[in-house]
Amino acid sequence: MIEIIEYDGATLALIVRSNFSKEGIEFFTPDTYSQQLAYMKRPSGYAISPHVHNPVHRDIQFTKEVLFIKSGRVRVDFYTDERVYLESRVLAAGDVLLLAFGGHGFQVLEEAEIFEVKQGPYAGEGDKTRFQPVGEHMLNLKE
Repeated sequence: MIEIIEYDGATLALIVRSNFSKEGIEFFTPDTYSQQLAYMKRPSGYAISPHVHNPVHRDIQFTKEVLFIKSGRVRVDFYTDERVYLESRVLAAGDVLLLAFGGHGFQVLEEAEIFEVKQGPYAGEGDKTRFQPVGEHMLNLKE
């Protein structure tokens, strides 16, 4: 239900599969991440008090992304910061992916609808360095 993709002691990504369920609230990310990912399951009638968020200075150096797969199937390929391919996973409708560190690429296997959430504003091409994807014959697809 939860998969952690790691390399050299660092978490590259976290996948929360669509069948994950737990009462209450579950934070998947440590406090050190600039993007927090949590899951909530609350009973009918549960109230979250109205609130506003206070201005808090945060120093963000790396973009972290969260993808919500609404429909379809997508393969995600994981790379080190040095652009070395590691492994791949297939995501399906209802899966959630947090990309924390390292590189990544995607191949749409079935027409997909995806929501992406990340820190903004998007800096265009200055926000990323593109490189050649892994060849299909080199895939290390983990189920």
